[in-house]
Amino acid sequence: MDTLSHALWGYGLFGHKRHAALALFFGAMPDLISFGAFMVVQLVTGAWHIGLPPLAILPDWLFANYAIGHSFVICLPLVLIMSLWRRDLGFAMLAWPFHIVLDFPFHALAYFPTQIFWPISDFKVDGIPWSRGYIWLPNVASLVILLTYRYRQKRILRQDQDARLSR
Repeated sequence: MDTLSHALWGYGLFGHKRHAALALFFGAMPDLISFGAFMVVQLVTGAWHIGLPPLAILPDWLFANYAIGHSFVICLPLVLIMSLWRRDLGFAMLAWPFHIVLDFPFHALAYFPTQIFWPISDFKVDGIPWSRGYIWLPNVASLVILLTYRYRQKRILRQDQDARLSR
């Protein structure tokens, strides 16, 4: 799944009430710590190019960061700890495991399969690439529906609050 979609899913499902920025961040974070960091390095060195980079040019740290960010073994204990300390922040952090749920069936073995149980296991699924139209278009349509619903919910809530204040 693309990073923007992950961020929007995070917001739409886990940041619509409170901590929108945190939910957006955790929705995108597994990709940001790997490919986002790589893109920054590429921009700084002047080596950045459009499109998927070939696996051969990717540094080892990118693979390690990708595995850390896309592992339930890493994320679930951290989300649980945060939930025990601050339930509202833990709820926003649920965008992180949801990112993993969206990724593992939509990454093929050929390019960054998601190792959901790393470092315990290297189990991977040969998924359908998210870039295929029959995956990507329903994703976009679903996001439009979800975000429209959240927008309307907020508008109704604001109207109710305004009505109570004007009484």
